[in-house]
Amino acid sequence: MVHGTHNAVNDDRNDHIKISINGELFDRKDAKISVFDSGYLVGDGIWEAFRLHQGVLVFLDEHLTRLWEAAATVGMKLPFTKADLVADIRKVLNANEMSDHVHVRVMVTRGIKKTPSQDPRLTISGPNVVIIAEHKQASSETKEQGITLFTSTIRRGSPDYLDPRLNCHSKLHEVQALVQAIEAGADEALMLDIHGFVSTCNATNFFIVKGDEVWTSTGQYCMNGITRGKVIEACERFGITCRQKEFSLYDVYGADEAFVTGTFGGLTPVTKIDGRVIGDGTSGASTKKLSSLYNQLIEEEVKGNKA
Repeated sequence: MVHGTHNAVNDDRNDHIKISINGELFDRKDAKISVFDSGYLVGDGIWEAFRLHQGVLVFLDEHLTRLWEAAATVGMKLPFTKADLVADIRKVLNANEMSDHVHVRVMVTRGIKKTPSQDPRLTISGPNVVIIAEHKQASSETKEQGITLFTSTIRRGSPDYLDPRLNCHSKLHEVQALVQAIEAGADEALMLDIHGFVSTCNATNFFIVKGDEVWTSTGQYCMNGITRGKVIEACERFGITCRQKEFSLYDVYGADEAFVTGTFGGLTPVTKIDGRVIGDGTSGASTKKLSSLYNQLIEEEVKGNKA
């Protein structure tokens, strides 16, 4: 069985979901896109992930801001507003009768190409927008068991050639890192920055606990994670020292606890890295506390949007 931060409770309802392609709904088995799509041809696309809790798309403004920043970064003009996109997401959720424990993936590519090519001037359509909403509840087993990591030789890129903060379809380097980790017997990959300091994982952001402090990378070479930001916010709000700093594997191997963060899984404990047991090999007290505080922020968001 595949084990990792995206482990979800099996839900047969996902076999019959409706998927939106440019505003039109299709059955899952019929949802298709052209082989001339820019995303398929050259990875020319951006994406965003949302979570639906009790009818509320939590931290919606932050996710929309990140998507629009990604579009601006790659020079993609979006012919719709944020309100338009939210309305389309709601259309998908309503069609699937979804209200809770839902993961939404929005993918936007530059559009259809006249011929296979990198050149954006050969795009002959507007952007293609695909919205996939699934019933996905994070596996409690993964939360309890935690995950193991392997430090990949694939580095996180420098901001001057592929900024790690960009949620783009070009994920091959992250796939390579994950393949290395899997072949080494781990669940997911830990990735270093170009200077050899700890950056992030292949699909999540990384934290360690050292004494009464929480450490994470500077943010210069890691993903611009919304959940990462919320954990930092929770630390500031509840008086927990959180340092965004450079640190190495020396610090990681001697950490008291480690965990990763992501939109889908929230906080997931890390029990072993490169064969070395972290702490006592279980989810530590600080990880559990921060997970609870993060869930508190979600609850506040839900209440605030229902008021």
